[in-house]
Amino acid sequence: MKLGYPCINRSIGCAANRKFRLASYSEDKLVDTVTNNLDCMHKILKYNLDYDLFFFRLSSDTVPFASHPICDFDWVDHFRSELHEIGRFIIGNDMRISMHPDQFILLNSPDEGITQRSIAELEYHCKLLDAMGLDSTAKVQIHAGGVYKDRELAVERFVERYESLDSGLRKRLVVENDDRLYSLRDCLLINELCGIPVLFDSFHHECLNNRESFSSAMGDAASTWGKGDGVPMIDYSNQQPGARKGKHATSLDIGHFRDFLEEVREFDLDIMLEIKDKEKSALEAIVIMKELGLA
Repeated sequence: MKLGYPCINRSIGCAANRKFRLASYSEDKLVDTVTNNLDCMHKILKYNLDYDLFFFRLSSDTVPFASHPICDFDWVDHFRSELHEIGRFIIGNDMRISMHPDQFILLNSPDEGITQRSIAELEYHCKLLDAMGLDSTAKVQIHAGGVYKDRELAVERFVERYESLDSGLRKRLVVENDDRLYSLRDCLLINELCGIPVLFDSFHHECLNNRESFSSAMGDAASTWGKGDGVPMIDYSNQQPGARKGKHATSLDIGHFRDFLEEVREFDLDIMLEIKDKEKSALEAIVIMKELGLA
């Protein structure tokens, strides 16, 4: 199993998700910001390699406003060598990469404008991964979207929009169960209709489920991944004590994590740790996985 964390490393003194306001957009500012973000991304990946953290989620803010009409700059060409270098580092060290656009990505929105902006954003994410030379195991995860007072019609729209996407985009997308609207069972139905792999989020499953165990749910989700998709990915977190239901924890609950690993240890999977203190909890988690012979 590979283990990782999303987007930010708090130990190395730089941020790979720097951005700026649309009102201050310029090509110079874009180049300066992306230069910083790629340099820091490389530093994070080197840090992760040193600590056996072989899974990482790249920030959607790597190239600010890349999907906005204001950005007509050919950033792929400008940063070609830097992107290739990062890609070679990832591939050469057998790392796994994913991305997760914000929740404003709504393929099933009744509003065509929202849908088109969502597709443009997904195209940017895939362009970034393509520019690094990463294969189809580098995934972009999305949620099913809204229900819009008619779940059946909302699912139908999702399937229709997904099937209309370019094949290069479809091969990277996975759909994730959420904590309020679309349970694992709903996502499995979407998979049956259009073939999109299902990424299992264990914490969301605790919040919204149909009484499936972790192991049963993981098995159902894993069965939707094909050979070209790579090892199934899973998101893990635990509840923040004393907070509203569904709030991600600041730090790892070691006992909960051990129990979770015992339930899913029969599967070959890669774990994204969605804990707020990022690499701090990831370093604790990788020790536990090694003790259990899972990493």
